[in-house]
Amino acid sequence: MDLPNYYEFFNPIKINAGENALNTLSYELEQLAVEKPLILTNQMLDEIKILDDLMDSLAEVNISPEQIIKNIPNQATVEIVKSCAEKYKKYACDGIIALGGEAIIDTAKGINLLISENTKDLKNLRGIDTIYSKMEPFIIIPTATGTGSEAALKAVITDDQFNKDLEFISSKLMPDLAVIDPRMTYEMPPRLTASTGIDSLVHAVESYTGLQRNPISDAYAFSALKLIGSSLKPLVKDISNKYHRMAMNNAALMSGIAFANSRAGIIYAIGDACEKIAGVSHGDALSILLPHGMFHNLKFEYCRNSYQDILLALSGPEKYSNTAAKDRAVMAVAEIAKLLNELQLLTAIPLTLSEIGVKRREFPDIIEKAMHNTAVLASAGKVKREDIESVLEAAF
Repeated sequence: MDLPNYYEFFNPIKINAGENALNTLSYELEQLAVEKPLILTNQMLDEIKILDDLMDSLAEVNISPEQIIKNIPNQATVEIVKSCAEKYKKYACDGIIALGGEAIIDTAKGINLLISENTKDLKNLRGIDTIYSKMEPFIIIPTATGTGSEAALKAVITDDQFNKDLEFISSKLMPDLAVIDPRMTYEMPPRLTASTGIDSLVHAVESYTGLQRNPISDAYAFSALKLIGSSLKPLVKDISNKYHRMAMNNAALMSGIAFANSRAGIIYAIGDACEKIAGVSHGDALSILLPHGMFHNLKFEYCRNSYQDILLALSGPEKYSNTAAKDRAVMAVAEIAKLLNELQLLTAIPLTLSEIGVKRREFPDIIEKAMHNTAVLASAGKVKREDIESVLEAAF
């Protein structure tokens, strides 16, 4: 890559990763001076005993039942954030632990915003870098690999009263600690393992081709791509494999860190719009759009050069060296399409937008939504409406 004249990279998160990483929690809470954490999770994670694993690791900490909220919904909302923030104050909590996926993590970020900024109205804080106060100690324990939410400087919280999503972007939303323990993701079935793995792949690909990429974000994205290439399919075939599970956990984290710094692109923008307009799964939309968005980007030399590296990372040196230099970018797209087809045979992940319920009549609204997503600003070329329509048609 050409070294940029100027770039910024930020990742303040301490990462404890590996088997039994949860066992470090008591020490980490002590280091953060947290004595009464508010713990957020959901009913499913309670039922499958993931919460029990967390509580076992906190046996030395005096946790009362009032400090544990087990009913976080699948969508972070203003009302649930307010309710949890009131409990945080009522029980004099001094830190937050989010055990779960994106909705739980975004809920925790919202609570931290309300408490730290001492406000009752989240709407006052929406936007970019609107947070100035010192945040409460914050720990994330992800239970799903793919989103990289534990490394994200963004939160999306739905305001049901006005039927609108509030978006918050700030480095202050990042946690003090991310605990990556493979025990937290052992219960993920093959279908979800495949979908979230492709989510990580999209993050890594878009990070490696974003206009704000830099040498450090490239290192994270390239390493994530190597892990995904060697571990995603084997893990889908054997979801109990500890090595491949940990590899994909790390890939999700590293691609998330790269994504947070180099930003997204056209694939993410369209996928996010499909989710918002058509109500489809974020991960499914991204996995369907990935090869079509990459094919669109082949017209840019900037992306073709990057895709050669992606071929090397995903498919290894033999495939790379046996492919003519002029064909490597196209081969990278072909290899990703091949991987998606293999995962479809293994787990029935969808390959077209029509399969997941996107309607062609929704395309104008999806295009409008995508054009207003800041991700298009970091995508190669100047993204036009017809570019988005072309990708949608190809993926339909």
